[in-house]
Amino acid sequence: MAVAPGWLAAQACQRVLKRAFSLHKAHSIKDMENTFQLVKNIIPPLTSKKHKGQAGRIGIVGGCQEYTGAPYFAAISALKVGADLSHVFCTREAAPVIKSYSPELIVHPVLTLPLPARKPLSISTPSLSDSPDAVHEVEKWLPRLHALVVGPGLGREDALLKNVEPGAHGRAVKGSPYSVQDGLWLIAQQPTLIQGYRKAVLTPNHVEFLRLLEAVLTDPVDSSDRRGAGLRLSQALGNVTVVQKGEQDVISDGEQVLECNLQGSNRRCGGQGDLLSGFLGVMVQWALHAGPEKMNGFSPPLVAAFGACSLTRQCSHQAFQKYGRSTTTSDMIPEIGPAFSRLFET
Repeated sequence: MAVAPGWLAAQACQRVLKRAFSLHKAHSIKDMENTFQLVKNIIPPLTSKKHKGQAGRIGIVGGCQEYTGAPYFAAISALKVGADLSHVFCTREAAPVIKSYSPELIVHPVLTLPLPARKPLSISTPSLSDSPDAVHEVEKWLPRLHALVVGPGLGREDALLKNVEPGAHGRAVKGSPYSVQDGLWLIAQQPTLIQGYRKAVLTPNHVEFLRLLEAVLTDPVDSSDRRGAGLRLSQALGNVTVVQKGEQDVISDGEQVLECNLQGSNRRCGGQGDLLSGFLGVMVQWALHAGPEKMNGFSPPLVAAFGACSLTRQCSHQAFQKYGRSTTTSDMIPEIGPAFSRLFET
């Protein structure tokens, strides 16, 4: 019996939806279809009439000597999901390593000072003292960028965080680029850096979420009520969108809550959150550009976060089907295109 390809695609999409969300009262399959449609609404069509850069110019602020994989994962995932250009602002010693991972990335080694002349061979002990040029070098690129992803592979060195704080968290966040925040250690220390910036999205894991709750809320909160806790945290931050990563991703902008239960994998390998951050950088820009008329009452960051969480889980699921226990985040990168197509282009 001949079967139309369109029917097969529709059945595949329906199967994805059926495993995407548990059938509790808050969410029905129809609700999820509508939410997926909102994500589809923000995706810019591929056309020969656009020029390079219109689909997204994304900046990744992060990467130090110890952590070079995280900014790479965030930057390459931004490209693979559809951004045209992906910039990485990292420390000098991280730059050649990140460049070696991919020729597609534009790498700026600006977050640290050059090594002192008296220590020409001390490659393992780079200077992390404050550099006024670090802030300037990041800021001069901001008019060219649509979004920032701040934090992947940044580490917790105080001097490095001070370099990033005014350039990437202070003036940059309050300026024109849409900002996706992932520098959660710094935010937990200084919540006012992100307070009230409604174009921002925080992506904490369980431990990071509890740390943010403690830093921001004075009254005790039942963290086991993830929907309620996420709503409270977002409201306390001035309606910054918060994505609680976990078995289910709980997303809140202080007014509404979405849950993403799309099946991922049983592997919890490091780096998946960095892919999520890269997806978010692109999708927040798309959602803000699409306009409120396509949001059906939802905020653009909320819709973007739902799309990014869904895509991350679908990539993880597809990679796990192939590699099982040996799955790593690198295995997820080739799945981005097929996963995106399956979720949003059928």
